Amino acid sequence: MSDIFLGFIVIGLSFTGLALGLIMRNEPIKGSCGGMANLEEGAPCQICGRTDTEVCDQN
Repeated sequence: MSDIFLGFIVIGLSFTGLALGLIMRNEPIKGSCGGMANLEEGAPCQICGRTDTEVCDQN
């Protein structure tokens, strides 16, 4: 039982550290592959089908 408790504490501290690092950097989260930023001009997104990257920047 103490192993499970210790595991939850380690995972909780890890998530807390990641959250604090994200807050301290004060930057928006970026995708790993670039998403809409890597599309060629006029090419549709393979996920949502949009061709205008300005629509995605408004969110």
